[in-house]
Amino acid sequence: MSKKLLLGIIVILIITNIASLTFWNNGEESPAESAGEENGPAIDTKEPVATIGGEEISYENWMSSLRSNHGKKQLKTMVDHEVVAQLAEEKGIEIDEKVINREVAMLTAMQGVMTEEEYDEAEKGWREDIRYRYQLEMLLTEGTDIPEGDMESHYQTYGNQYNVTPSMQLSHIVVDDEETANKVKEELDNGASFNMLAQEYSTDEESRDAGGYLGYIFTTSQFFPDGYEEVAADMDEHSYSEPFAVGNQYAVIYLHKKLSGIDFTYEEMKPYIRTELAMHKLDQTLTAEPLWEELDIEWVYDE
Repeated sequence: MSKKLLLGIIVILIITNIASLTFWNNGEESPAESAGEENGPAIDTKEPVATIGGEEISYENWMSSLRSNHGKKQLKTMVDHEVVAQLAEEKGIEIDEKVINREVAMLTAMQGVMTEEEYDEAEKGWREDIRYRYQLEMLLTEGTDIPEGDMESHYQTYGNQYNVTPSMQLSHIVVDDEETANKVKEELDNGASFNMLAQEYSTDEESRDAGGYLGYIFTTSQFFPDGYEEVAADMDEHSYSEPFAVGNQYAVIYLHKKLSGIDFTYEEMKPYIRTELAMHKLDQTLTAEPLWEELDIEWVYDE
């Protein structure tokens, strides 16, 4: 990718930013605001954005505060991402989707209950951030020599930590008899909230107040409830099961999310182990600023 083309892209970013500032300064709607509700409420720039005890906060004051406090940081983030993307493309640095899937799975397992729409939106952002971080690390450590023996030793010690164990995110309602279980299922079919029904019917005191939520459980864990994996294996995400017997009781489970296992060989993880060890060796801060000097960059905050 030529420096002229990259500079052109950066200039476009700057022009876009300046255009937005011009709209703000003129008290006019920006294109995003006039477009409607995609990322927030429609805003009338001629009206106050807030009124507190009769005191108004104007749109102009709000925008001025945003520019002062966040404008430079936001534009720098945009330039950083563009620099990394262009240099990574120029140098052929690609991140294995399997590695990205691993990171997404780990982030997913740290979340609470999310709707399908919330998860899809979050995953999109995660994937972009993960790819950026790995490419940035590889660019910063380019040319740093790490002995093969060090990488092999690291993998032998920590290799299992790169793998993802299969898990399921579950909620359940446990009741004493089949009749009650069927009643719960009927109410679910009629649109009742699983969370509310768990609080009303479930005999599991540990999860009842949390709407029956059990969290993510490794399928290999001794704490995975007996019989649940077999039932959940045939379920779609964001769905509930038919009642089934659990010892002397009955259960209805809700499958929020299912995470598949991911295993890595040494050769698959070798480039990422090298980068990890190189970052540690260089004591390198994770910032794109050192890469700016490789490109011709001009921006509105140049001194």
